[in-house]
Amino acid sequence: MVREKRVSKMKTSYQYSLDRSSKKYLCSECERKTFVLYIDNNTGNPLNLEVGKCDRANNCGHHYPPKQYFSDNDISLDKKEFRPLPKPKPKPSYIDKSFFEKTLQGYEKNNLVQFLKKRFEVVEVDEVVNRYRIGTVQSGATVFWQIDQTEAVRSGKVIEYQADGHRRKDVFPQVQWVHTVLKLPNFALSQCLFGEHLLTDTTKTVALVESEKTALIASIRFPKFIWLAVGGSEGLNVDKLRILQGRNVILCPDVGMLEKWKKKADELKTFCKVSVFDLLEHNATDDERQAGLDLADYLLKVPTKTTEPQPTEYTLPIHEDYEFMGMFDEQ
Repeated sequence: MVREKRVSKMKTSYQYSLDRSSKKYLCSECERKTFVLYIDNNTGNPLNLEVGKCDRANNCGHHYPPKQYFSDNDISLDKKEFRPLPKPKPKPSYIDKSFFEKTLQGYEKNNLVQFLKKRFEVVEVDEVVNRYRIGTVQSGATVFWQIDQTEAVRSGKVIEYQADGHRRKDVFPQVQWVHTVLKLPNFALSQCLFGEHLLTDTTKTVALVESEKTALIASIRFPKFIWLAVGGSEGLNVDKLRILQGRNVILCPDVGMLEKWKKKADELKTFCKVSVFDLLEHNATDDERQAGLDLADYLLKVPTKTTEPQPTEYTLPIHEDYEFMGMFDEQ
């Protein structure tokens, strides 16, 4: 009898606890079926499909406890005013690997690749194109594939470039998604970082830039870092960057975006070590600030083995030894 009372007391001491069965759900952070829900011990029902804990403690560790759920939703613990279970997020869709592989050629008509080969050693460009798995479509446009850490192809951005390496302004839309071009029905796009598949190398510091083109150029210049692109000024969000948990990360914002990225850095510091590269912002001219130049614009001013020094007065202390990136050596 004493034992029975003790067991009964244990059952009622905590109204909610992690489900001890083998049933698991898709984790909203790592997108793997490793999410264990909190259940109501009185009814045996889940509290909410978002309230639980990922059992990949070392690789994800996402945890949303009942207490936080109640606080976020202004729910009174006394009144038990619970909201209905939300619909789970749709499972991400992926691009067929056979189509993806067909695009990994045709670089002789890819204006961006050919431009890079005029600015850098051909072997360097070939290596970075292969590493980032850059694609080419029939028109010669560049495909920036988004490949996650599991090697799944989420989708790809199709962008047309001119021979000078700048985007074509006479095409609309200037950016297209592969799944849209292919008219894939019911496609659920779940973006990841451009270059995310390179994170299997855990020894290097990660550097984040806005555009995919910048990531390629910076990767040639500074191969000791893993250069990833967030894919636009609004692409720097916590959900997408959760994959960087525990990593050393450097944010490299475009000119004019420093303050916004600094605020985002404060959010990222909860799960990774973050610093912000601010030399562009502090040294940019009014014209450069108006144009919103990025790191690639400055790096392309630096003479390489294949280009002659340009008669340009650099607004940044850039030269062949890349000393203006010295702060990165401290990471």
